[in-house]
Amino acid sequence: MSVRDLLPIVAVVGVLALIPFGASANTVLNFLVFTLIIAIAAQGWNILGGYGGQFSFGHAAFFGTGAYATAMLQVHLGLNAWVAFAIGIGAGAMVGLVIGFLSFRSGLRGSYFSLITLAFAEVLRIVANASAITGGAAGLLIKLDVRPANFQFHSRAAFFWIGLALVALVLVLTRWLEHSRFGAQLMAVRENEDAARALGVDALTVKLGAIALSAAITAAAGCLYAQYFLYLDSTIAYGLWISVEALLAPIVGGIGTVFGPLIGALALHGLGNLTSLMAGRIPGIDLVVYGALLVLVVAFAPDGLLGLVKRLRARLFRRAATETA
Repeated sequence: MSVRDLLPIVAVVGVLALIPFGASANTVLNFLVFTLIIAIAAQGWNILGGYGGQFSFGHAAFFGTGAYATAMLQVHLGLNAWVAFAIGIGAGAMVGLVIGFLSFRSGLRGSYFSLITLAFAEVLRIVANASAITGGAAGLLIKLDVRPANFQFHSRAAFFWIGLALVALVLVLTRWLEHSRFGAQLMAVRENEDAARALGVDALTVKLGAIALSAAITAAAGCLYAQYFLYLDSTIAYGLWISVEALLAPIVGGIGTVFGPLIGALALHGLGNLTSLMAGRIPGIDLVVYGALLVLVVAFAPDGLLGLVKRLRARLFRRAATETA
């Protein structure tokens, strides 16, 4: 991976980092922070589903584990929030390894793997809703203690920059994946697992590495959610909503690409919020927009918005070359 490969990431992150200086309203920053949280979770899904071809319907299992781990360590043990954040990421990775080992070791693929991940997420939701350590149905409330050392800030812009730093880190990690031996093996398993095995690829190890990495990234999104909103319950942490969001963003933006999840998250939530404002916040109107956008993307841009832009650019170049000739 060369410096040239990182220039687009530096440019995009640099432009986004300037937004709080021009738009400091809390409404705008709340929207941006939440969108970045979804983008991180979506990028986690993209590594497993986009690059690995293992479609998951239950990434809420990793998101919720990271969120609950960082919250419970602070509420019950009084652990520092930054340390709890790191442990939450590790806890999400461990859950990913357990689910991956049980699923891949049994030979589950395709829709069977998708459904088993959904089942795990739902089991974790039920357990969290019934357990006293997670606060049960009432949920967990992290104590308000606004200090940077406690991962709490007076300005929402600080959370935005932290979220953006995590997005940048994940983008670099994804770019590295595209140029690494592990990434090549992962994409080989995606295209034809049996052929990859015949060529000497340890498919089980590769898929376990992918799901652990995917789960850790998604858990980081859950940890950031817990620190930003300071409240969790089982419906938030393990709810179907995050699994759907993490799945939709890469499909809309461009599955199996570096910037697809970020573009998809911005497009989905940008249009959703704009529609809510114009329609007077009709309940569920954002879901209607998500569904309509998904149908349009599948029908006219199966490679996502990034793929559509690339096709249009190639068409313009060909037309320009033809006119020049």
